Amino acid sequence: MKYSSQELIESLELRVQKYIDGFDTNLHPYDIAELLLELRDIDEKIYLAELAKLPEELKALVLIELPKQCHEELVEHFSTNELAELANTLDTDDAAELIRNIEEIDEDIAEEVLQNLPNEDRENLETLISYGDYEAGAYMQTELFSAYIDEQVGESIRRLKRLKAAKELDSVYQVYVITRRNKFLGSIPLEDLILLGPNVKYEELIKEGLNTISVNAKDDIHDVVEIASNYDMGVIAVVDLKGKLLGRITSDDIYDIIEERATGQLYNLAGVNDEAEQEESLFLIGKHRAIWLGINLLTAIAASLVIGLFDTTLQSLVALAVLMPIVASMGGNAGTQTLTVTVRQMALGDISDDDAKKTIKKEVILSIMNGSIFALVIGIIAWLWFSMPLLGVVIALSMVINLITAGFFGSMIPLILKKADIDPAVGSSVILTTVTDIVGFFSFLGLATIILL
Repeated sequence: MKYSSQELIESLELRVQKYIDGFDTNLHPYDIAELLLELRDIDEKIYLAELAKLPEELKALVLIELPKQCHEELVEHFSTNELAELANTLDTDDAAELIRNIEEIDEDIAEEVLQNLPNEDRENLETLISYGDYEAGAYMQTELFSAYIDEQVGESIRRLKRLKAAKELDSVYQVYVITRRNKFLGSIPLEDLILLGPNVKYEELIKEGLNTISVNAKDDIHDVVEIASNYDMGVIAVVDLKGKLLGRITSDDIYDIIEERATGQLYNLAGVNDEAEQEESLFLIGKHRAIWLGINLLTAIAASLVIGLFDTTLQSLVALAVLMPIVASMGGNAGTQTLTVTVRQMALGDISDDDAKKTIKKEVILSIMNGSIFALVIGIIAWLWFSMPLLGVVIALSMVINLITAGFFGSMIPLILKKADIDPAVGSSVILTTVTDIVGFFSFLGLATIILL
């Protein structure tokens, strides 16, 4: 059901008031962001005006729930002082993301925003922004609850209460135990502290064992996600090369990265650029899609050249033209199945370099099994359809050959691309389709020339 801008405004203002008054504990900034996006689709000016009306803290929380492309409008609508106030309200990881998004739009404005921040906050954010896009440090939040190894539990909990009261810390899951020189020793779930007396020192807990898993700020973020997933960790500590505690990566960022990676793989397998699809310009989206379509056109021409080699065969037997797409289609679909499974398992870390031969062997065996079944089926259909037993033999043999090729190259191509430090999801489908089309047409028409003519 479509709502008018006035109805959306009334609903928005009601929810904002409920959130401020605390009447609806289930209400989340995401809900307010969704209403604003609906309003944006109707009238961008009203959307910006309603966003500007939000209380500062709520506005910052809603801001991080809005899509990246919305940040460009904020740069045009808000002053650098206002953007700095928003960044100062956010947790460091979200503030760093906001500054990066502004930097992509206008580096000078991003620098002005940083200069309007308090010195300590500015230095902190500049450090986070300096990390590469795929480095763990870029996703790190520096706000955390830590305690010294020689400190009493009661003393640290009193400090936590002060931090929570001052709203300097939220989403506390663990206490990170460190030395006086800030070296990370391990973490303890916050709930475990309830069982301890206030006079117990953290050094006494080492005997019971700490969770010592951490990642380096320079580690690839995808490796970090894999570690968090393998060890069922919603939050993971980040350290430097000397083992000093720098911050933590929280579950919301981990989930976002998992979703982003899965979306990127899906787009790449389809020959679509995931970043380009977020653009609002139809020209830019069309341009990136056209590049892959152009590559597909070249591969289709290559397949057509193979068909052209057997033009005499095709003219002699029209039935070949009728059956030819079946061979190519089955090979393409079988190859896509293998390719998708292989790429996904590689992304999840289920396939290592040592497993390559095993993976290829498995996929070839599956291809032989399926190839034999469907070869028999299509062979009988072709025989009955055109009353030519040998035509059934030709298409059956071609089907087996193409499905084995699809299984072999469907697993081999992503493994080779990974060895060459190329994302296996990028370009794999185009290469595979070319191989299965050429092999399918060549084997079918080649065997027809030998057997039938």
